[in-house]
Amino acid sequence: MPRTLRACWRVLRLLLHIVLGLWVVALRFPRLSPDQQQARVQAWSLGLLACAGVRLEVRGRPAQTGPVLIVANHISWLDIPVLHAARYCRFISKSDVQGWPIVGTLATAAGTLYIERASRRDALRMVLSMRDALRAGEVLAVFPEGTTGDGRRLLPFHANLLQAALEADASVQPVGLRFVESSSGATSFAPSFVGDETLLGSVWRTLSVPGITAVVHFGTPEHAQGRDRRAFADALHSAVDALRRG
Repeated sequence: MPRTLRACWRVLRLLLHIVLGLWVVALRFPRLSPDQQQARVQAWSLGLLACAGVRLEVRGRPAQTGPVLIVANHISWLDIPVLHAARYCRFISKSDVQGWPIVGTLATAAGTLYIERASRRDALRMVLSMRDALRAGEVLAVFPEGTTGDGRRLLPFHANLLQAALEADASVQPVGLRFVESSSGATSFAPSFVGDETLLGSVWRTLSVPGITAVVHFGTPEHAQGRDRRAFADALHSAVDALRRG
């Protein structure tokens, strides 16, 4: 199938899938239990990947129950639905996302916690909110790089939000994300979203390629074991780097 025709067909499927998601959020979510809502989010994310021509491959074993904080590398606009499809979790995201049309509605329905990154006071509030959520047995997820990378190297980890796991005595599970060409298994940079690149350009490029596999590699959950958050972040950085390389 020609690239443009393939991308157009996938765009139509994605738009219909997003409309369905908004309908479910508006009319069905209020009547669902938290477990049912989580199952819906995971199923919707799997459907989104299928519409985009992305296959999911899960390696390792995701934590079955909380409290656990997932830390993963950040490559693409696809990372959040990929992780939701592999294992439901509540993401920590910048506050701007909450106001985005459509995306903000879906993100909020999926349980996203929002942080104003430029505010130290809000960072402290978020650490306390995360600590309470972890103590309640929830599964949270963060991208400690703080931004998307190009997939070739792993950026340094910010350690601030790891404080919540230390205070809650929760385990932290490293996760490596990678996109590969389904036909050859070679690393695919089509879904990358970095630098001055536009989101629409990244989406169009992703939808144009024949087939992509999202590889989600879950590592072994770890406790800080007396390490401060900086030392713990460095250890997790090494673990994620090894997992994303396969």
